[in-house]
Amino acid sequence: MTDTITIERARVWDVALPLSVPFAISGGVLRVRRSLIVELCTGDGAIGFGESAPFELPFYSSETVESARWMLETVLLPRLVGRTLKTPLDADAILQTGVRGNAFARAGAETAVWDLFCHRRHVTLLDLIADTLRRMGVHERHIAARDRVPCGVALGIPDDGATATLASWTREALAHGYRRVKIKIRPGWDVEPIRAVRDALASCGRPLLFWADANASYDLERDAAALRAIDAEGLLFIEQPLQHDDLVDHAALSARLRTPVCLDESLRDARWARHALKLGASRIWNIKVQRLGGLAEALRVYAVAAAQDVTLWGGTMPETGIGAQAILALGALPRFVYPTDVEPSDRWYASGTDPLPLVMAADGTMDVPHATGLAALGVGDRVRERGSLVWSS
Repeated sequence: MTDTITIERARVWDVALPLSVPFAISGGVLRVRRSLIVELCTGDGAIGFGESAPFELPFYSSETVESARWMLETVLLPRLVGRTLKTPLDADAILQTGVRGNAFARAGAETAVWDLFCHRRHVTLLDLIADTLRRMGVHERHIAARDRVPCGVALGIPDDGATATLASWTREALAHGYRRVKIKIRPGWDVEPIRAVRDALASCGRPLLFWADANASYDLERDAAALRAIDAEGLLFIEQPLQHDDLVDHAALSARLRTPVCLDESLRDARWARHALKLGASRIWNIKVQRLGGLAEALRVYAVAAAQDVTLWGGTMPETGIGAQAILALGALPRFVYPTDVEPSDRWYASGTDPLPLVMAADGTMDVPHATGLAALGVGDRVRERGSLVWSS
């Protein structure tokens, strides 16, 4: 067996998972989660699966499920079919050449390549990630991994707009063992919800990490008073308070607030990560493999964070269990300090619908992926049962 792989076939599956309850953020409400599953095959039977998980409407990024599907079918996957790759990083170079943006579409194809290498070489995803980081020159102290990843709950804005509902959700989350609580906020829905959750945490007697995610809904000057009021609440940090494409105003806000600022949507790639440090915008970063266009770029951002002692944590869109494998593996690395957004499948989706069910232990942790490729877990059969084949090479 050689170290190289040659991709001979590609497929795209469309899966639609009904959510257990509607999930609202500042940009919109989800009731069904559609996602694209990419399947890659070699001639000798190795199979890899990846996921492209934008939303159906462009309220988080400029991509949508339909635009990602077009990119995968028309541009990205035809580039990979017939190509021989020595490492997963080769796929990243192929997918980025002459392509601006389209990170979610690239992530679906690129993560499928990583899984294909795991299946072909009989190694775990974390082993492949660690080997790649060493080749990038990352010091071993930033590579030694944990066996389990702590999980946090992400609570949306209740349909009824009641802080009592949010407090009830918080108590339920504590009963399930989550290691931290994150809530969604927006102008007009911030200080009172924060206080309601803090009171719920106090009543349960469990000191827990707690922060708020604004999903780019505030403006530096227009919402200055609201941001000062949030700052007085003593959160661990505020996630992406300002515009999705901004670093300069985040740097100005960081200088005004005592509460640290965390970047999510604004952290587009390793270059933007370096700019964020230079400007003083943030030293806490949310790593989303989908937003960064795949694992290769996520590892480049990780290398910057390791060199500059930046604090990381892992976010989700959320994806299915297929897409979550990448951030579960990354979340085991030492720079990932705070609990991930990865949650058990039944928290998000109707029972039995996730093609790769995720289960959280009673202590609020999940296993680091230990399979040598998702095909070994029977993912292919479940994708074919629950998804619709929309393209094949």
